[in-house]
Parts: sequence; structure tokens; C-alpha cells
Amino acid sequence: MSSPKVLKSSQQLPLNVLGTKVSFLCKAQETDNKWSLMEVRLPLDAGPPPHHHPWDEAYFVTEGKVRFVLDKEEHIVEKGDFIYAPANTVHAFFGASETESRVLVFDAPSTAGGFFEDCAKEVQVIPEDLEKVPVIGAKYNMHFLKPE
Repeated sequence: MSSPKVLKSSQQLPLNVLGTKVSFLCKAQETDNKWSLMEVRLPLDAGPPPHHHPWDEAYFVTEGKVRFVLDKEEHIVEKGDFIYAPANTVHAFFGASETESRVLVFDAPSTAGGFFEDCAKEVQVIPEDLEKVPVIGAKYNMHFLKPE
């Protein structure tokens, strides 16, 4: 059973993942794997390449602009905008501001945490280590598309 939680900003330890910073505000184990919530900080052009997975994700932009690709349709979203990507939707997102963008990411059921932790450990040098991303993703049932 889950317990109440307060997470102070000083306790948030961001992971460096694919040029972004990912901070888990509520991890899967804290919700019995029902959902998780993270903040992703996106520098210009940084973000995950097109991929899909069998869980839902929702995004709320809290700062800056973000370029979202949803099933090959591109959208520029900004502070206050909300995006929903149902399970198995091909999607990608990248910072689109000169200054760092910030996005809250909600996933349900929660599955993405292990992927981000493994990428932070194993993908250290970009672009050299990018070939590891699809292998790590497959471990967590995330499927990355090959570049066109």
C-alpha cells in the first residue's frame, strides 16, 4: 500500500538522460506501479527520439517551448499546454526554446523509471552511445524507431 509523501526540491536528484535532466517526483514503487510523475528539463533540440510503448503518457509544459511529434504530426507546444499520448502512440519531444524547457511527464501504469535510470548509467557520450538506447528500451518494452 502506498504512503503519503512530500518531496522537497533539495531532495530531487536529476538523472542525465539523452541530453536532458529527468527528476522523478513520484516513483513507481510509491504508487504500487500504478503511475509515476517526473519533470524533464529540455535544452534546445534535446529529447528522446521517436518511440512507442504499451502505456499512456501525459505531458504538461511548465516552461519554454517543446516540439512534439505524435504519429508523425509535429506540434510546437508551450507553457500551459497539455499533451496526451495513449499507449502505442509513436511520439518524440525536443526542447524548442533557446532557454531550457520544462515538462511534467505522467506515465500510467508506471514503467519508464528503469529505462531512465539505465540510460543515465550507460549512455554517457552522445552520439557514440546512442546505439545502446534501443537495447535498453527493449528491456522495458519501449520500441525506438530507426532514423528515416
